[in-house]
Amino acid sequence: MASKTANRTPPRSRREPEGRFPGPDKYSVLLPTYNERENLPLIVWLLVKSFSESGINYEIIIIDDGSPDGTREVAEQLEKIYGSDKILLRPREKKLGLGTAYIHGMKHATGNYIIIMDADLSHHPKFIPEFIRKQKEGNFDIVSGTRYKGNGGVYGWDLKRKLISRGANFITQILLRPGASDLTGSFRLYRKEVLQKLIEKCVSKGYVFQMEMIVRARQLNYTIGEVPITFVDRVYGESKLGGNEIVSFLKGLLTLFATT
Repeated sequence: MASKTANRTPPRSRREPEGRFPGPDKYSVLLPTYNERENLPLIVWLLVKSFSESGINYEIIIIDDGSPDGTREVAEQLEKIYGSDKILLRPREKKLGLGTAYIHGMKHATGNYIIIMDADLSHHPKFIPEFIRKQKEGNFDIVSGTRYKGNGGVYGWDLKRKLISRGANFITQILLRPGASDLTGSFRLYRKEVLQKLIEKCVSKGYVFQMEMIVRARQLNYTIGEVPITFVDRVYGESKLGGNEIVSFLKGLLTLFATT
């Protein structure tokens, strides 16, 4: 006669505290920088704090493009403070574009998920656990932060810049029908293999690059989840948005409309 203990259901493992993320997943944050000496220490501290409190396995990869303000030297100090297993400085000699910065960073990434965000404090790391939770709930290929849905929003912009942003997003939605509410945002979580595939397909540069990533994702039938975020204008340094960027955006939008 079989022992009763052989049919006994094994006890359930103790449930992890809410807000913590156990398991084998690792998240690699790619931080392209250019003249972010004042912002970099604070964004890294906030990232480390958020990951540590949530029990998330992580690494932060800083890709500095030859900043003349000493950003690289600051990154070297952060690498010493937090350890080279958590902070990886992978600099380049000059500005070579956002897409190539991601490619360069991914070569050194050991995580199976990639998080991209701005280093200028516009994107608060407190939203990252929400990104991860959203991805796990829907098994999404991409989770994108959105300023234009739910309680998302923008703080610190004047009316002119808000109108430009809203107008650009509205026109993009009409022309491209991307299936996402915020195309020009740059705070996202990707499966690593998905980001690699999308970068191979993308040809745009500058601000259009983020938009094309979502459009190509739709073409390739990747799934996209969204998390409302608050975008805060940079405190230190100068905005990199100017007239040339706006013209490039419009040209890129028309190119995407004609080719997708």
